[in-house]
Amino acid sequence: MNRKLFLNKTVTPLLAGIPFLSIMSCSGSDDDDDDTNPDNGAGNGSTPGDCSANGTNSSITQNHGHTLTVSVGDVNAGTEKSYSIQGGASHDHSVIVTVDNFASLQKNESVTASSSTGDGHFHGINIVCA
Repeated sequence: MNRKLFLNKTVTPLLAGIPFLSIMSCSGSDDDDDDTNPDNGAGNGSTPGDCSANGTNSSITQNHGHTLTVSVGDVNAGTEKSYSIQGGASHDHSVIVTVDNFASLQKNESVTASSSTGDGHFHGINIVCA
């Protein structure tokens, strides 16, 4: 049994009742590398960021070109919004940032979300203050 099958049979059913939260992603690879956006700066754990002043950076699990940045205006508006994370990837996913997620970002707390399923997989996303 490979990692993907194990996670799908054991952990995924536990997360099914928790909307928009994920700690893993499913991809066509058993590669354990979590690729992040190259612009991930402040808010990466070493320096606290300020979402209301600088917007966000994001790390995306099993990344192959996707990007997500939440603007200062979106953070301060605090209204639920769906984002496209296609970036340089050959396919698109969407991510919904909820009102509760924005409230956390306004308090400079990181947010964990999941992308929509597309091209046979989805991505876990950690949104941090820049």
